[in-house]
Amino acid sequence: MLCVVGAIACFAQDAAFFGTWKLKEAKSEFSSGAAKNTTVVYEAVGEKVKVTVDSVSSDGKPTHYTWIGKFDGKDYPVTGDPTSDARSYTRVDDRILGFNISRDGKLVTSGRIELSADGKTRTVTMSGGDGKGRTVSSAEVYEKQ
Repeated sequence: MLCVVGAIACFAQDAAFFGTWKLKEAKSEFSSGAAKNTTVVYEAVGEKVKVTVDSVSSDGKPTHYTWIGKFDGKDYPVTGDPTSDARSYTRVDDRILGFNISRDGKLVTSGRIELSADGKTRTVTMSGGDGKGRTVSSAEVYEKQ
């Protein structure tokens, strides 16, 4: 019974991130060459979380990719992203996730996602490579739809 209660409590914490998030570009900062995630959707898939991202690459091409995993610090595969093939998310506390983005087993980008106290805004800060040998960073602001 304790295992079930623990799993439900962890999943309830993850649920704060669930929903559709739209980029507020005017409130965000991007270095030259950074991709822009225009829409990010978090949803439950069984005991895992599915993250679906619609993005625009640095050269203006639309991308659509998904990640299904847990916020447990382990790498899970990404499909559809030309710059990465795995991600890991780690819950820091009820409002903060840390993440690492990898390609071919090598870390390319890391950052954190922080929910506002009211749960209506999330800020993503990250820095690393763009898959083309350039260093990029961003501070992206999203609003829950």
